[in-house]
Amino acid sequence: MDNAYHYLLLFAVGVVSGFLNVMAGGGSTLALPALIFMGLDSGLANGTNRVAILIQNIFAVASFRKLEVHAFKQSLKFTLWALPGAIIGAIVGVTISDAWFQRILGVVMIGTIITILLPQSEKRSEPTEADRKREKWIYPAMFAIGFYGGFIQVSVGFLFMAALYYLMRMNLVYVNMHKVTIVMIYMVPALAIYAFTGNVDWLLGLILGAGSAVGGWWAAHASVKGGEKIIRMALAVAIFIMALKLFEVF
Repeated sequence: MDNAYHYLLLFAVGVVSGFLNVMAGGGSTLALPALIFMGLDSGLANGTNRVAILIQNIFAVASFRKLEVHAFKQSLKFTLWALPGAIIGAIVGVTISDAWFQRILGVVMIGTIITILLPQSEKRSEPTEADRKREKWIYPAMFAIGFYGGFIQVSVGFLFMAALYYLMRMNLVYVNMHKVTIVMIYMVPALAIYAFTGNVDWLLGLILGAGSAVGGWWAAHASVKGGEKIIRMALAVAIFIMALKLFEVF
Protein backbone atom coordinates (compact mmCIF):
# COMPACT_ATOMS: atom_id res chain seq x y z
CA MET A 1 0.00 0.00 0.00
CA ASP A 2 2.86 2.38 0.85
CA ASN A 3 4.47 1.67 -2.52
CA ALA A 4 1.19 2.36 -4.33
CA TYR A 5 0.85 5.67 -2.48
CA HIS A 6 4.43 6.65 -3.32
CA TYR A 7 3.95 5.74 -6.99
CA LEU A 8 0.77 7.82 -7.13
CA LEU A 9 2.61 10.76 -5.54
CA LEU A 10 5.44 10.38 -8.07
CA PHE A 11 2.89 10.37 -10.91
CA ALA A 12 1.36 13.61 -9.56
CA VAL A 13 4.81 15.21 -9.29
CA GLY A 14 5.35 14.16 -12.91
CA VAL A 15 2.21 16.00 -14.03
CA VAL A 16 3.31 19.25 -12.35
CA SER A 17 6.97 19.00 -13.35
CA GLY A 18 6.04 18.13 -16.94
CA PHE A 19 3.75 21.14 -17.15
CA LEU A 20 6.42 23.47 -15.74
CA ASN A 21 9.17 22.11 -17.98
CA VAL A 22 7.20 22.58 -21.18
CA MET A 23 5.57 25.88 -20.25
CA ALA A 24 8.70 27.46 -18.77
CA GLY A 25 11.27 25.30 -16.97
CA GLY A 26 12.39 24.21 -13.54
CA GLY A 27 10.15 21.17 -13.21
CA SER A 28 13.16 19.02 -12.36
CA THR A 29 13.50 20.91 -9.08
CA LEU A 30 10.36 19.01 -8.07
CA ALA A 31 11.11 15.73 -9.83
CA LEU A 32 14.63 15.21 -8.47
CA PRO A 33 13.70 15.59 -4.77
CA ALA A 34 10.74 13.26 -5.37
CA LEU A 35 13.04 10.61 -6.83
CA ILE A 36 15.48 11.04 -3.96
CA PHE A 37 12.53 10.66 -1.56
CA MET A 38 11.83 7.35 -3.30
CA GLY A 39 15.28 6.16 -2.22
CA LEU A 40 17.54 7.07 -5.15
CA ASP A 41 20.89 8.79 -4.71
CA SER A 42 21.43 12.08 -6.56
CA GLY A 43 23.32 10.51 -9.48
CA LEU A 44 20.66 7.85 -10.06
CA ALA A 45 17.90 10.45 -9.70
CA ASN A 46 19.63 12.66 -12.29
CA GLY A 47 19.64 9.82 -14.81
CA THR A 48 16.15 8.52 -13.97
CA ASN A 49 14.61 11.98 -14.37
CA ARG A 50 15.69 11.93 -18.02
CA VAL A 51 13.27 9.10 -18.78
CA ALA A 52 10.41 11.41 -17.79
CA ILE A 53 11.89 14.37 -19.67
CA LEU A 54 12.12 12.37 -22.89
CA ILE A 55 8.53 11.13 -22.55
CA GLN A 56 7.14 14.57 -21.64
CA ASN A 57 8.78 16.15 -24.68
CA ILE A 58 7.55 13.45 -27.06
CA PHE A 59 4.00 14.24 -25.94
CA ALA A 60 4.61 18.01 -26.01
CA VAL A 61 5.97 17.87 -29.57
CA ALA A 62 2.97 15.78 -30.63
CA SER A 63 0.66 18.32 -28.99
CA PHE A 64 2.32 21.27 -30.75
CA ARG A 65 2.09 19.46 -34.09
CA LYS A 66 -1.59 18.70 -33.54
CA LEU A 67 -2.11 22.42 -32.99
CA GLU A 68 -0.10 23.12 -36.18
CA VAL A 69 2.76 24.87 -34.36
CA HIS A 70 5.93 23.34 -35.76
CA ALA A 71 9.05 24.17 -37.80
CA PHE A 72 11.00 20.92 -37.74
CA LYS A 73 13.79 21.92 -40.13
CA GLN A 74 14.69 24.92 -38.01
CA SER A 75 14.41 22.88 -34.80
CA LEU A 76 16.71 20.26 -36.31
CA LYS A 77 19.28 22.90 -37.23
CA PHE A 78 19.38 24.07 -33.60
CA THR A 79 19.52 20.46 -32.41
CA LEU A 80 22.54 19.59 -34.55
CA TRP A 81 24.52 22.09 -32.46
CA ALA A 82 22.99 21.14 -29.11
CA LEU A 83 23.40 17.38 -29.65
CA PRO A 84 27.21 17.06 -29.42
CA GLY A 85 27.20 19.35 -26.38
CA ALA A 86 24.57 17.15 -24.71
CA ILE A 87 26.56 13.98 -25.36
CA ILE A 88 29.72 15.48 -23.88
CA GLY A 89 27.73 16.86 -20.95
CA ALA A 90 26.16 13.46 -20.25
CA ILE A 91 29.60 11.83 -20.18
CA VAL A 92 30.75 14.46 -17.68
CA GLY A 93 27.49 14.12 -15.74
CA VAL A 94 28.02 10.44 -14.95
CA THR A 95 31.43 11.14 -13.43
CA ILE A 96 31.29 14.36 -11.37
CA SER A 97 28.93 16.27 -9.05
CA ASP A 98 26.96 19.35 -10.09
CA ALA A 99 26.86 21.00 -6.64
CA TRP A 100 29.51 23.59 -7.51
CA PHE A 101 27.36 24.95 -10.34
CA GLN A 102 24.22 25.83 -8.39
CA ARG A 103 25.06 29.36 -7.26
CA ILE A 104 26.28 30.31 -10.73
CA LEU A 105 22.99 28.97 -12.11
CA GLY A 106 21.12 31.24 -9.68
CA VAL A 107 22.80 34.27 -11.28
CA VAL A 108 21.90 32.90 -14.73
CA MET A 109 18.26 32.57 -13.69
CA ILE A 110 18.09 36.21 -12.55
CA GLY A 111 19.60 37.33 -15.87
CA THR A 112 17.13 35.16 -17.75
CA ILE A 113 14.07 36.62 -16.08
CA ILE A 114 15.28 40.16 -16.83
CA THR A 115 15.91 39.23 -20.48
CA ILE A 116 12.53 37.60 -20.95
CA LEU A 117 10.47 40.28 -19.24
CA LEU A 118 12.06 43.32 -20.86
CA PRO A 119 9.99 44.41 -23.89
CA GLN A 120 11.60 43.85 -27.26
CA SER A 121 11.96 46.60 -29.81
CA GLU A 122 9.43 46.56 -32.58
CA LYS A 123 10.12 43.78 -35.04
CA ARG A 124 11.08 44.78 -38.56
CA SER A 125 10.03 43.09 -41.77
CA GLU A 126 13.68 42.83 -42.82
CA PRO A 127 16.48 41.88 -40.38
CA THR A 128 19.19 44.48 -39.85
CA GLU A 129 22.93 43.81 -39.87
CA ALA A 130 22.89 43.92 -36.06
CA ASP A 131 20.15 41.27 -36.06
CA ARG A 132 22.22 39.00 -38.31
CA LYS A 133 25.30 39.36 -36.12
CA ARG A 134 23.31 38.57 -33.01
CA GLU A 135 21.64 35.53 -34.59
CA LYS A 136 25.04 33.96 -35.36
CA TRP A 137 25.55 33.48 -31.63
CA ILE A 138 22.59 31.09 -31.44
CA TYR A 139 24.66 28.12 -32.61
CA PRO A 140 27.48 28.27 -30.05
CA ALA A 141 24.76 29.03 -27.49
CA MET A 142 22.95 25.82 -28.50
CA PHE A 143 26.17 23.81 -28.02
CA ALA A 144 26.82 25.32 -24.58
CA ILE A 145 23.23 24.85 -23.40
CA GLY A 146 23.22 21.32 -24.81
CA PHE A 147 26.31 20.57 -22.71
CA TYR A 148 24.55 21.87 -19.60
CA GLY A 149 21.44 19.85 -20.44
CA GLY A 150 23.43 16.64 -20.84
CA PHE A 151 25.33 17.35 -17.63
CA ILE A 152 22.74 18.64 -15.15
CA GLN A 153 19.48 19.32 -17.08
CA VAL A 154 17.81 21.18 -14.20
CA SER A 155 16.30 24.41 -15.62
CA VAL A 156 17.86 23.94 -19.06
CA GLY A 157 14.50 25.08 -20.47
CA PHE A 158 15.08 28.58 -19.10
CA LEU A 159 18.41 28.79 -20.92
CA PHE A 160 17.00 27.58 -24.24
CA MET A 161 14.15 30.07 -23.92
CA ALA A 162 16.48 32.97 -23.17
CA ALA A 163 18.75 32.12 -26.11
CA LEU A 164 15.94 31.66 -28.64
CA TYR A 165 13.97 34.66 -27.42
CA TYR A 166 16.85 37.13 -27.18
CA LEU A 167 19.10 36.01 -30.04
CA MET A 168 16.39 34.98 -32.53
CA ARG A 169 13.64 37.36 -31.32
CA MET A 170 11.02 34.62 -31.57
CA ASN A 171 7.46 34.56 -30.35
CA LEU A 172 7.45 32.67 -27.03
CA VAL A 173 5.02 30.04 -28.34
CA TYR A 174 7.55 29.09 -31.03
CA VAL A 175 10.36 29.34 -28.49
CA ASN A 176 8.61 26.64 -26.44
CA MET A 177 7.97 24.51 -29.51
CA HIS A 178 11.65 24.59 -30.54
CA LYS A 179 12.77 23.99 -26.95
CA VAL A 180 10.81 20.77 -26.49
CA THR A 181 11.88 19.47 -29.92
CA ILE A 182 15.57 20.11 -29.22
CA VAL A 183 15.42 18.48 -25.79
CA MET A 184 13.45 15.50 -27.12
CA ILE A 185 16.11 14.71 -29.71
CA TYR A 186 19.25 15.23 -27.64
CA MET A 187 17.76 13.37 -24.68
CA VAL A 188 17.89 10.07 -26.59
CA PRO A 189 21.71 9.69 -26.62
CA ALA A 190 22.06 11.44 -23.24
CA LEU A 191 19.62 8.97 -21.64
CA ALA A 192 21.44 6.08 -23.32
CA ILE A 193 24.70 7.15 -21.66
CA TYR A 194 23.06 7.32 -18.22
CA ALA A 195 21.35 3.96 -18.78
CA PHE A 196 24.55 2.28 -20.01
CA THR A 197 26.39 3.38 -16.87
CA GLY A 198 23.61 2.06 -14.60
CA ASN A 199 22.23 5.47 -13.63
CA VAL A 200 18.55 4.86 -14.48
CA ASP A 201 15.76 3.28 -12.42
CA TRP A 202 13.33 2.39 -15.20
CA LEU A 203 10.29 1.68 -13.03
CA LEU A 204 10.38 5.04 -11.25
CA GLY A 205 11.36 6.82 -14.47
CA LEU A 206 8.36 5.44 -16.34
CA ILE A 207 5.94 6.28 -13.51
CA LEU A 208 7.29 9.84 -13.38
CA GLY A 209 7.22 9.90 -17.18
CA ALA A 210 3.55 8.90 -17.32
CA GLY A 211 2.67 11.95 -15.23
CA SER A 212 5.06 14.13 -17.22
CA ALA A 213 3.38 13.06 -20.46
CA VAL A 214 0.06 14.41 -19.14
CA GLY A 215 1.68 17.63 -17.94
CA GLY A 216 3.66 18.14 -21.15
CA TRP A 217 0.63 17.61 -23.40
CA TRP A 218 -1.44 19.99 -21.29
CA ALA A 219 1.30 22.65 -21.20
CA ALA A 220 1.71 22.66 -24.99
CA HIS A 221 -2.03 23.26 -25.39
CA ALA A 222 -2.00 26.00 -22.74
CA SER A 223 1.03 27.61 -24.39
CA VAL A 224 -0.64 27.82 -27.79
CA LYS A 225 -4.10 28.79 -26.52
CA GLY A 226 -2.86 31.32 -23.94
CA GLY A 227 -0.11 32.77 -26.12
CA GLU A 228 2.83 34.83 -24.90
CA LYS A 229 0.96 36.33 -21.95
CA ILE A 230 0.48 33.06 -20.08
CA ILE A 231 4.02 31.92 -20.95
CA ARG A 232 5.51 35.14 -19.55
CA MET A 233 3.55 34.72 -16.33
CA ALA A 234 4.53 31.08 -15.89
CA LEU A 235 8.14 31.83 -16.78
CA ALA A 236 8.50 34.71 -14.35
CA VAL A 237 7.06 32.71 -11.44
CA ALA A 238 9.07 29.56 -12.24
CA ILE A 239 12.41 31.39 -12.61
CA PHE A 240 11.87 33.45 -9.47
CA ILE A 241 11.12 30.35 -7.39
CA MET A 242 14.07 28.52 -8.93
CA ALA A 243 16.47 31.38 -8.18
CA LEU A 244 15.29 31.59 -4.55
CA LYS A 245 15.80 27.85 -4.17
CA LEU A 246 19.30 27.96 -5.64
CA PHE A 247 20.27 30.80 -3.30
CA GLU A 248 18.91 28.65 -0.44
CA VAL A 249 16.30 31.22 0.61
CA PHE A 250 14.05 28.25 1.42
